[in-house]
Amino acid sequence: MRIDTHVHFRDGVQSYKETIAHGLSLAKQQGVEYVFDMPNTSPPLLRRADVEKRLTLVPESERNRYFLYIGATTNEEQLMEAISLVEEKKRVIGIKMFAGKSTGDLQILKEEDQQKVYSILAKNNYTGVISVHCEKEALMQNTFNFKEPISHCLIRPKEAEIESIRDQIKFAIEANFKGTLNICHVSCAESVELINQAKSKLNISCEITPHHAMWNFEKMNEPNGLLYKMNPPLRSQTDVSALVNCLKEGKIDFIGTDHAPHSIGEKLHADYPSGYPSLYLYKEFVETFLPSIGVSEKRIEEMTFSNIVKVFKLNL
Repeated sequence: MRIDTHVHFRDGVQSYKETIAHGLSLAKQQGVEYVFDMPNTSPPLLRRADVEKRLTLVPESERNRYFLYIGATTNEEQLMEAISLVEEKKRVIGIKMFAGKSTGDLQILKEEDQQKVYSILAKNNYTGVISVHCEKEALMQNTFNFKEPISHCLIRPKEAEIESIRDQIKFAIEANFKGTLNICHVSCAESVELINQAKSKLNISCEITPHHAMWNFEKMNEPNGLLYKMNPPLRSQTDVSALVNCLKEGKIDFIGTDHAPHSIGEKLHADYPSGYPSLYLYKEFVETFLPSIGVSEKRIEEMTFSNIVKVFKLNL
């Protein structure tokens, strides 16, 4: 059995992008039994009612395959309700915080507000998972040029990711956070090394996507390079090679696709949204790419199942 720790099944008002039913069907085709869905939907998943409504969209025969995150805000009452949902509902897998702007409006950009989240979670004895999208706003620019798609990779440099991860580690330690800090979609070796150094100080894990390991930012220079615009962006070949070495050395805990579909029209026009439907890459990544770079079957099983079951305390 395999688990994808990171999908965006749009549904609702964004059903034209992706639905839970289709996403689960695609996952099965790709050899994925279980998925963890993200809360930056439209509207976002923040309250008990949002979760209940979302779960009604899951086909009844597929409900045991579907898990979802609840979003984090700086509102203490909302965070306390989020904690309760993770503790009470088997389908609510953890809390998700966006420490940087990405798709949707669910974001906590100020460092003092991020710090507040960890303090509230620690104060309320939260021992579950908080997964974080790490890109430090102060180190990014808002100068994307759609005529030069690769500009997206330059205005969201790897330093923004690295320093945001450094912030999250610091905040979690200072708050005496007893849960697990999970860093989503690491895109460079420096991030992985920082996370592994912190493992002696707190419970921390990280996830890699197929696209960050298989592709470099030259994809953005191809015809229709806008299709490869994502957050965090694709990196240089030097960074990709170093990240792949981290995979070989067993320093990455999970594989999550960050499956984030948009319509072709949106990707090439409109607001040029970030995101790639990477669940389509899962089987190729796990069954062809990873063995080709020397990753053992045992290690693949850990990254696709047993590590995830352990960290998220799943009873499947």
